[in-house]
Amino acid sequence: MDILIACEESQAVCKAFREKGHNAFSCDIQYCSGGHPEWHIKGDVIPLLDGGKFITCDFISHNVNKWDMIIAFPPCTDLASSGARWFKEKQEKGIQQKSIEFFLKFTENHAEKMVIENPIGIMSSKYRKPDQIIQPWMFGHGETKATCLWLKNIPKLIPTNIVEGREHKCWKMPPSKDRAKLRSKTYFGIALAMANQWG
Repeated sequence: MDILIACEESQAVCKAFREKGHNAFSCDIQYCSGGHPEWHIKGDVIPLLDGGKFITCDFISHNVNKWDMIIAFPPCTDLASSGARWFKEKQEKGIQQKSIEFFLKFTENHAEKMVIENPIGIMSSKYRKPDQIIQPWMFGHGETKATCLWLKNIPKLIPTNIVEGREHKCWKMPPSKDRAKLRSKTYFGIALAMANQWG
């Protein structure tokens, strides 16, 4: 399948699908940290949602007429319930509305299969309730981080390795310029389950 992993700089999901033999590409406004620039598109993902020509970070040109699957991880900073104390300010400045509109762009593409991922937040009311809520501890990671999945023509993920030791580790990270990026990375067990079950 031709698969676009939108808003992913870590390439965790992209690499998992590549290992299954799929033609997967990650796309983000940041350069990739996953070590495979030949699979990464640096730039705005919105013009790519219905396919077309693009250049990866190794300067090679590609052309995909239509994506078979899009898995999107739109930024959650302005949407997640964990940041509710800043909502009023973001609403007044129009920041939150821009994030809502960006999220909704992923619901308008023509891919046969579609997944949108985001933490628990306002999109459950601004768009619709998610089809599934997963946790890292369902996929081998002893942590809690409730994550919503909105699915189109894709089955719900089946837990692969339910473990104990359920801590909320990502909120214990000390402040740093990379804190948001580190907290948003996809857990390996979840990426593997996506590739194995959806690929």
